[in-house]
Amino acid sequence: MSHAAAFDDVDVLSGALFSWCAERSIRLRSHEGVRAAGAMIDLFLAGYQTQDSLLGALSERDCGDVAFLS
Repeated sequence: MSHAAAFDDVDVLSGALFSWCAERSIRLRSHEGVRAAGAMIDLFLAGYQTQDSLLGALSERDCGDVAFLS
C-alpha cells in the first residue's frame, strides 16, 4: 500500500466518523465516539471503503440496536 492510499483511507474513515458524530451531536472522545470509531474500523476492514457506505452501515448497526464489535 502506498502512502497516498493510506492517507486516503484515513480521510475516508475520519470523514465518516466526523460526519456520524456531528449528525448525532456526539463528542469524538466520548464513550460513544470511541465505540463508533472502533465500529468504523471494523466496517472498513469488512469492505465498506467509502464514507457513504461506512455511514450507511454504521447507521444500520446503530438503528438496528446491534452491539458494536469494538
